[in-house]
Parts: sequence; C-alpha cells; structure tokens
Amino acid sequence: MPLGRPHKAPLTVSDEDRVQLLRWTKRTKSSNGLARRADIILRCADGLSSSKVAAELRVTNNTVCKWRSRYIEQGLAGLLDEPRSGAPRTVSDEAVEKVVTATLEEMPRDATHWSTRSMAERSGVSRTTVRRIWSAFGLQPHRVENFKLSNDPQFVEKVRDIIGLYLDPPEAALVLCVDEKAQIQALDRTQPILPLAPGLPERRTHDYRRHGITSLFAAFDIATGEVIGETHREHRSVEFKSFLRRIDKAVPDELDVHLVLDNYGTHKTPLIKSWLLRHPRFHVHYTPTYSSWINQVERWFALLSEKQIRRGTHRSVTELEQAIRLYLSIYNENPKPFIWVKTADQILDSIRRFCLRTSGPGH
Repeated sequence: MPLGRPHKAPLTVSDEDRVQLLRWTKRTKSSNGLARRADIILRCADGLSSSKVAAELRVTNNTVCKWRSRYIEQGLAGLLDEPRSGAPRTVSDEAVEKVVTATLEEMPRDATHWSTRSMAERSGVSRTTVRRIWSAFGLQPHRVENFKLSNDPQFVEKVRDIIGLYLDPPEAALVLCVDEKAQIQALDRTQPILPLAPGLPERRTHDYRRHGITSLFAAFDIATGEVIGETHREHRSVEFKSFLRRIDKAVPDELDVHLVLDNYGTHKTPLIKSWLLRHPRFHVHYTPTYSSWINQVERWFALLSEKQIRRGTHRSVTELEQAIRLYLSIYNENPKPFIWVKTADQILDSIRRFCLRTSGPGH
C-alpha cells in the first residue's frame, strides 16, 4: 500500500511511453537528469507516493510533483529541458547528445581520452562547441583523480575506534598520530638558483643532485597540534623503538598514551610488541589498510613538504635534517590542531554512497 497523501490527478503511462522511459533510465552516464525524471515517472506509475519516490531517489517532494505534473500535462516532451531565452540555438539536441555520449561511452583510437580537437573531428562540430558542451555537463576528460577503497575486514570497527578518539578523547590521556615520512631526499640544483624579481618568478634548473636520504618520525598531538619529531638515517623497528622512548620521556608519567598508527611492518615487529608490553600505558590503534587519510599526522607532513622540503635545496643530509629540525622548532612555537568534524557515521555513509555510485551500470 503506497505511503503518503494520494494525488488528485491520476498518472498512467502507455506501453509506448514506458518503453521510452525505460530506455532513458538506462542512460545514466550521458543524461543523468533525464534518467532521474524518467525514473520518477515510472515509480509514480507503479503507485508509489511522492514522498516514497523522493526518499528512494534522494530528491525533494517538490521535484517529484513537478515532473509528475509535467508528464501529465505534456507527456514525454514535458520531461525534456525547456528552451531558454536568448538567441536561437545552432546546435541540436541530437548533436549535444552525440558529443556527451561519445565522451562518456567511447574512446578515441589513438589516445586514452578525448581532447576538444579529437571530439570535434568525431562529432562534426567546432572545438568551441565541444568545450561549451563539456562545460555545461561538467565533463573534464583531461582530468583524472585517484582513489583507493580499503579492503580491511575490520574497516568499520577501526574507523569508529579512531574517529571516537578524535571527537571524544579519553580523559587523563594523550592521543598522538604517529608515522614516518620516509626517504626524504637531500636535493641540490646543478646550477645556482635565480631569485625572484619584479615580473619574474624564481627560476631553477630542472635537474638536481642527490646527496642522500633521511626519515622523519613524527607524533602529532591532536589536542594541541604540537609535534614530537626525530630524524633517522635508517627506517627500521630499532629506530621506531628509539622514537617510542622519546615519546615516553616527553609525555608526563600520569597520562596514558594512545597511538594512531598505520599497518607498516616496522610497527608490528616482535621488538616493538615486546616494548609495548613493558609499557602498558601505551595503547595502539591501527588505521584500516589503504586509509592514511584518517591519520592526522599525514596532513602535517603535507605542511612540512609544502613549506620546507619541496622547494628547499640541501647540499647534504645533515643540512636537510637541520632544516627539518628548525621547522619543527618554529612550528611548535605556535602549534595549531586540526579540527576534525566528520563523525564515523558520516564517513561510512559517504563511502557507501561512493560505492553505490561506482557500482552502477557501466562500471
């Protein structure tokens, strides 16, 4: 039995219209708006109320009522975009659909993605028209973004555990996000750097000389933003144990220590496990696999790279380590914590929506 208030005007869909509507719903990649409207009409025709359809499709009741009324009054034509004011269009709907469909569902023979030039040749319109169509539909074939979903069987439990620490830290305890920024290179340019000048940016050679590497072990205090840091030439469990001793000395004895760590092998060796057993005030919380974004110290590493390492020039590892220690000292004079706002439920719901979106037709 449908929920919600019954509609005044009945909605019936002919067999011919139903075939067309079903065809539109399957074109979710190239005509997402039209597919959504067709889905609304089909669900209403099946007897669902506006509120039920709105809830299932994640739209408002007004949206459902709008397209339902349009279909009753105008049929299938009422679901199409209305003409806008201004000069008459010189590109037909068929040409626009051809460009959008080809962009999303085909690949050029000689490339991994379309350019405005290749799409113009493919569709028979100008490059400017292709650019306008892509802009209108939010298409950017030249761009690509990376993602990685965790396959950790305890993903949900670990997310709730760590986010719980961030949003509701335990009393009489310190929460530290710990990790290593490994293999930081001491790089020097092959020729002198030309300084910034009016009308000219700083200029440097594209090539460089390597002078060795170091690793930074860091612990980020989520409450104050302070960072405990230590550089080492090696990146082994021996060095990590040394860093744990550094943390143990820096934190007052009356406080427990909660460490947020990733699953790197250095953090789980018998040497480290034995040390943790002898120091029961240390509590370890491992992040899910492929989920470095949940460890706040990674964001601090980005600051370090941006402000000190990426454009720095260092003629030796010692000089690089001195620059890192100087940045640590200056940063800790006025540290600032990161404000974590998303709850575990919001994060999990966002991941769920992403999975649903990427597991649909065509994926």
